Amino acid sequence: MEDNYAYIGGEIINPAANYVVLLKSDTTIDTIKLDDRNRFLYKVNDLEEGLYSFRHGYEYQMVLLEPKDSVLFRLNTLDFDESLVFTGKGSRKNNYLINEFLENEVEEKYIFKLCQLSPTVYQNRIDSLKNLKVKKFNTFKSKFETSPLFEKIARANIDYGYYSSKEVYPFVHYGNNKEAILKSLPEDFYSYRKDINYNNDLSIHYYKYNKFLRYTFSNISLKEHNAHSNGKHFNRYSLCYNLDRLNLIDSLITNTAIKDELLYELVINYISKNKKPENNNAILKSYLSKTKSEKGKKELTEFTNSLNNLKTGYNIPNIKLVNYDSVEVDINSIINAPTVISFWSHTYHEHFKDSHKEIKELQIKYPEVVFITINVDDYGLEKPKNSLQNNKFTCKNEYTFKNPKEASRTLAIHPMTKAMIVDKNRKIVNGNANIFSVKFEKELLGLINR
Repeated sequence: MEDNYAYIGGEIINPAANYVVLLKSDTTIDTIKLDDRNRFLYKVNDLEEGLYSFRHGYEYQMVLLEPKDSVLFRLNTLDFDESLVFTGKGSRKNNYLINEFLENEVEEKYIFKLCQLSPTVYQNRIDSLKNLKVKKFNTFKSKFETSPLFEKIARANIDYGYYSSKEVYPFVHYGNNKEAILKSLPEDFYSYRKDINYNNDLSIHYYKYNKFLRYTFSNISLKEHNAHSNGKHFNRYSLCYNLDRLNLIDSLITNTAIKDELLYELVINYISKNKKPENNNAILKSYLSKTKSEKGKKELTEFTNSLNNLKTGYNIPNIKLVNYDSVEVDINSIINAPTVISFWSHTYHEHFKDSHKEIKELQIKYPEVVFITINVDDYGLEKPKNSLQNNKFTCKNEYTFKNPKEASRTLAIHPMTKAMIVDKNRKIVNGNANIFSVKFEKELLGLINR
C-alpha cells in the first residue's frame, strides 16, 4: 500500500551519542545518525503499525506508529522521560501515553502506601483510581479521533495497571505471613485471572503488561511455595521461592520472547542481590534449562561467574582506570586504606546526583574511608568531567574505566546502586553493597574497626 508509511524524527538536547536506534519488538529497524543540530527525520516504509521503541544511550521509550503518522519529539537526556514531548500528526495519542506513563510512576508510590489498608478498603480505593482513568480516557476519545489500535493499547494500559495493583498487594502489605494475607482476600480479588492471556503479543514490550506479569508470577508462586515451606516466614530472596517462580513462568508462558525476558529479569535481579555462589549456580542452572536466548545464556553465565569471583575475602580484580587528568592507573595501586567504590552513569541522572551528595556526607562522617567513584559510560573523559563540574562535584577520586564494557562485566555492575567495600589490603568486604541502605553505615564502622 502506498500510504503504509510513517515518519519519526526529533531533536535531542545533551545527546549521549550521535545516533538514535529505532526498534520494533527486539528487532532493530535502523540506526539513525543525528545531524549537526542533533536532529533526525526517518521514514518507516512498509509500516507494521504498533508500538515501536527508540533508544538513545542507555535510555529508551515507546512510540505508537500508525499509517501516515509524522511523529516528532524533543527531549533532554538529563531528564529523559519528563522532558519528552511529541508534536506532529500522531502526537496526541503519544503524548497521552507518555503522560500516563509519568503519572503511573507517581501513582505507584501512592498505591504502595494504600497496600497497608485492609483488602476490602484497598480494593475500593484502587477501583476509584481505575474509574478516574477510564473517565479520562473516555474524555480523550470524545475530544479527538482515535484508532482501534490506540484504544486497545490505552484500555489495556488501564486494565493491566489495575491488575498489577491487585498482584502487588500481598508483597507490600506488612507482615511476613503471606499465606495468612492471601487467605484474608475477598474471594473475587483475583477473578480477572481467568481471562488473562499470558502470551499477549500486542503488549509484549509495553511496561504495564511486563510489570503485571512480574507481579503475577511472583504472587501465584506464593501458593506453590507455601505448600512446601513448612510454615517458615516468607523470604522473597530464598532460593526455593525463586526456583518456584522460574518453574511457573516456564509452565505458563509459551511465547518465547515473553518467557525469555521474564526469566532473564528474574535471574539477574536475584543473582545481583544474593551472596551465596551455590544459590547463584542453582538459579543459573534452572535458567539455562528453560531459556531459548543464546545472548541471555552468555550474559548471565558471565555475570554469575563474575559475581562468584567477588566473594568476601577475595582480592578485588585489578581493573585499569583513567582519572580526569588523563592518567591511567591500576585500581589496586590507589587502594591503601578502607575504601568504598561506587559507580554512576549518565543514564541514571538522579542516581548520579543523589549518590554524589550521599558520598559527600559520608566522607565528612567517615574520614578514615576513601570513596572512589567511577563513571561506567563509554563516552571518554570530557562528558563525565563536564557533568561533575556542572553539578559542582569534585573530580578528586573520580575515574572512568579504560575498558568500560570489560570492566563492568568483570565487576558485575548491576544494578547501578551497587557499591563495593574493600579493606586496606584490597580484600573484598562486601562486593554488593548499597550506599543508600540503612545498614551501610554499620558496614563502614565494621570496616574501620577491622
